[in-house]
Order: sequence, then structure tokens, then C-alpha cells
Amino acid sequence: MFTTSLTLNDLLFLLDGAWVTLQLTAWSILLGSLAGLLFGLLRALLPRASLPLAWVLDVFRSVPLLIQFVLFNALKSIVGLNLSAFAVGCIVLGVYAAAYFTEIVRGGVLAVPLSTRRASRSLGLSYLQDLRYIVLPIATRVAFPGWLNLVLGVMKDTALVMWIGIVELLRASQTIVTRIQEPLLVLCIAGLIYYVMSLVVARLGARLERRWQEND
Repeated sequence: MFTTSLTLNDLLFLLDGAWVTLQLTAWSILLGSLAGLLFGLLRALLPRASLPLAWVLDVFRSVPLLIQFVLFNALKSIVGLNLSAFAVGCIVLGVYAAAYFTEIVRGGVLAVPLSTRRASRSLGLSYLQDLRYIVLPIATRVAFPGWLNLVLGVMKDTALVMWIGIVELLRASQTIVTRIQEPLLVLCIAGLIYYVMSLVVARLGARLERRWQEND
């Protein structure tokens, strides 16, 4: 007969951790999307002038995220920044997401055919109008699948914030495992919660893409 020491309070504790995971994901993606949009446009429209920016972003894409967490957390203490662990997690994840989203935006902008841009200019649109009404709408649809994959990736990467003291879903599950010594059950439940959260995000993204296709 199957028996377990897992209680309702343990399940609620896991859900609290999942809520922290969602908050980290939301704030990180917001920061990463805004910065990545700006950086991506700079990389696409001013490639030579933004070359130093590309080198900096390459560093954040190349260095493992866990090392970035540890280094930034140590730097915060050395400099004396009064930031909470949650803020540190959002900043590091946000910069990490921005480094990847920059290339997603850049690819989306460069995917707009040059002939399309020339046609818009021949119709009398200014450079900014061409960017707003032609380039950005097309680039958004091209970049959206990559952005959605980035959201799902960041959601899973939030598990690394446990190393700076944040109790998110994985840390909550480890705490419960330490107490009741049932790792298989607890981690399966945690994995199921991750799956449900990712599934909801993926389904919402697919629904939005279908709406775009229907409006074409």
C-alpha cells in the first residue's frame, strides 16, 4: 500500500515556490524584452556602431548563468548595493535574457526583405514610419517563436536562484525532500508543476500566433 509523509502544507509550500518562479520569470522577461528590443534594433540598424555592445552581450551569453549569479551576488556585497536576493535574481536573469533576445530581435529585423523596405520608402513613408509600420510588425511575428522559447528557458533557469537564497519551486521541493526523504515523489510533483506552467505559456503563445495568422 502506498503511503507518504507529504502533507497539504507541503503542497502549498510547493505552490508558493511556483509563484516565486512565475514572478521571477515575469520580471526577468520584462527587463530582458525591453533591453533586448533596444539592443536588437541597435544591432540591426547600426551594426558597426553597436559592435562593442555585441562583444559585451557575447560575454553574458557565453558565461554560465550560475557563475553570473555568484559573481553578481559577490559584487553586490563588495560594492555595498542594498539589493534583495529577489532583485539580484531578476537583474541577472533579465540581463541574460536580454543578451539572447537581442539576437532574436536582430534576426527578426534582418528577416524583413530589403525590397519591402524599398517599396515602403517609394510610397513616401519616412524612415521612422517604415520602421514602425513595416519593419516592426513583420519582425515581431518572425521573432515571436524565439521569444516564446526564451520565456520557457528562463522559467526553467529560475531554478538556479536557489544558490543565492531564494526559495523558488526547486528549492522548496529540496526543502521538503530533506524533511520527508521522498525525493522521487516530491520531484515528480515539482516537475509536473513546471510542466503545467510551461504548457500554459506555450498554449497562450500558440493561440496568439493563430490569431495573427487569421488576421492575415
